[in-house]
Amino acid sequence: MNAGGAPTAPFVFVIAGEPSGDALGAALIAALRLRVGEGLRVAGIGGEAMAAEGVPSLVPLSDLAVGGLIEVVPRAPRILRHIRRTVAAVREALPDAVVTIDSSGFTWRVAGRLRRRGARMPLIHYVAPMVWAWRPRRARHIARWCDHLLTLLPFEPPYFAKEGLAASFVGHPVLESGADRGNAARFRAGHGIADDELVLSVLPGSRAGEVRRLLPVFGETLQLLERAVGPFRVAVPTVATVADFVARGVADWPGRPIVLRGAPAKYDAFAASRAALAASGTVALELALAGVPMAVAYRLNPLTEMLLDRILRVRQVNLINLLVGRAIVPEHLRRNCAPAPLAAALGRLIRDEAVRSAHRAAYSEAVERLRPPGGLSPSGAAAACILAVLAAQPKESLR
Repeated sequence: MNAGGAPTAPFVFVIAGEPSGDALGAALIAALRLRVGEGLRVAGIGGEAMAAEGVPSLVPLSDLAVGGLIEVVPRAPRILRHIRRTVAAVREALPDAVVTIDSSGFTWRVAGRLRRRGARMPLIHYVAPMVWAWRPRRARHIARWCDHLLTLLPFEPPYFAKEGLAASFVGHPVLESGADRGNAARFRAGHGIADDELVLSVLPGSRAGEVRRLLPVFGETLQLLERAVGPFRVAVPTVATVADFVARGVADWPGRPIVLRGAPAKYDAFAASRAALAASGTVALELALAGVPMAVAYRLNPLTEMLLDRILRVRQVNLINLLVGRAIVPEHLRRNCAPAPLAAALGRLIRDEAVRSAHRAAYSEAVERLRPPGGLSPSGAAAACILAVLAAQPKESLR
């Protein structure tokens, strides 16, 4: 409360550990600011998107964006230092709430240490762990320190409610990404591509490890595809953390690759693309919203893949397939992530109108299931939920 008795705008510490979390954090900060005004104070960890919202990162995001169980080991000492530094920063800053976003390997350790050291402010986690896919005991684990969970998928809250953790479905942020508002003509004009030239989007991921493993596979796939369908142009959207590596890695690909940074350029490329090849992940939802028929692929460290083979509880990992309950998007994972089957799948997506129509119908169905209740945007629903958690706290300081 301020001196006049009016509520003061909250101070929120937002922690993201990878580019997708950075985008979520930026949208959340903007939505909070719309509701409470410019008095909102925010500190935390993020990347380019959160920095654009006025939140410089406490540590470099590139140090934290590591995928896979085995891949994290060499970086463990550095990540542990960042955990200690983040915990100290939160304890010194005394925010009204801490919002951790995805990246459980980093954010959960920060939150767990805060709770063990007596921090009493609400700890809110944004993006539920995939307990429906693997490691179901993580629902019980997060319930030990988390006060509220914001989920992106409609079927997730019951998994956590049975562990006593309040969970709210707030909708998926892809709905407000702008992925469905790209401008194909602008993309073609900007890169000298004729209206009748075939364009493909190829997205090798946002983490260094996945990019390193997928670039050679995707390059060989395009070589095979060119022999089957003829010439094309390739758009390669990427992010700052791996942009230089991607630019070097695609230099000898067919299709005179165009490396793109930033969401507007990516979505313009989507609008111009007849099909896409993407690393398995959230980008599949962006492509679905844009209506771009896709095949997805993923390859991990062999030891990580062996572990996942033993613990995965679902046969499909692509969110489109999970949301509609059937196998629509071709998934080429682990040993099946190979040039020949990928090129064949892309060929069908380019040529077969019946396949393309089936994809687009399933995409529309999946997108509708991602909308939050109440007519709010996903970031608006998340902001409203966080403010409700804060409003429910006792008036005395809980820090």
